[in-house]
Amino acid sequence: MQLNKSASQLSLAPLLLIAPFFLWGTAMVAMKGVIPHTTPLFMAGIRLVPAGMLILIGAAFMGRPQPKGWDAWLWIILFALVDGALFQGFLAEGLVRTTAGLGSVMIDSQPLAVALLSLWLFQEHIGLWGWLGLAVGVLGISLIGLPDELILGFISSSTSSPPHSFLESGEWLMLLAALSMAVGTVMIRFVSRYADPVTATGWHMILGGLPLWGISSVAESQQWTNLVSSDWIALAYATVFGSAIAYGLFFYFASSGNLTSLSSLTFLTPVFALIFGNLLLHEVLSPVQWVGVSLTLVSIYLINQRENLSGKTKTNAAEQSTTQRQPELEPSTQKLKPVTVPVRESEPEVLPRL
Repeated sequence: MQLNKSASQLSLAPLLLIAPFFLWGTAMVAMKGVIPHTTPLFMAGIRLVPAGMLILIGAAFMGRPQPKGWDAWLWIILFALVDGALFQGFLAEGLVRTTAGLGSVMIDSQPLAVALLSLWLFQEHIGLWGWLGLAVGVLGISLIGLPDELILGFISSSTSSPPHSFLESGEWLMLLAALSMAVGTVMIRFVSRYADPVTATGWHMILGGLPLWGISSVAESQQWTNLVSSDWIALAYATVFGSAIAYGLFFYFASSGNLTSLSSLTFLTPVFALIFGNLLLHEVLSPVQWVGVSLTLVSIYLINQRENLSGKTKTNAAEQSTTQRQPELEPSTQKLKPVTVPVRESEPEVLPRL
């Protein structure tokens, strides 16, 4: 009975690790039709505040403790500012001002920043295979998100149009969003020292979403006027599954696991978005995008298996070194001659009788 329970837990562990990125990718598909009918900051608040409430309700049912002390609340407020308000605000405004493909490439490149911060703060080993996997992953999501004409033109060096302004296009907002998410991913390690990671995630979503709603009430208008029933269903899916469950699982794993390996799974988000966009919205994947999907999967394997790959490399090097030294030992063993040592037999000893 106990063995069956342990086996089921082991089989569910990989699915739970992949679940946040699957939910984020499918939430992107659900939100595609909603973005033209609402405003960015209102939509960002919708994804945070109700989801945070759901996480706190779930945490209460699980018996998880509430934050206590000034240290816990100060870290949660800082966490809410960086990963809640700044990340979702930059992301929402950036999506309006840039193309969805280029925006997804920039936001999903944040594992590079997470790897650098983890190396600096926690001395997480990345190694040659890890850096190679990160580079392959960025290349893969670039092939997925960027237009084929831009990629093929860059390869053939036939692009003659001048590059558009970086600040006018909104890419800098997506870059700030990626950096905010990376800092927030690393910050959960410090937050979990003073508060439960699940309840802290719920509170940081509420405290980070309320300022976005406040700014939206002043700077935006007609936030929900044009929303239809299908839009509300998509918002509900993005809130419950794409925010509450996805962020709860992600920051729970980030509070104790290897941040470089976990964040590398972010490369799966555009892959799931493409696959379900193809299935549900009948979007066709180009050959370049299929190559990008393949490279993304290869990068995740390299990053998560970097310790095993580096271990195999060291083992093969040690075996090769031993093989090279073996011929040097063989001639010395052949020069040895057998030596006969005479042994004198001892006479049997007779014990005296008592």
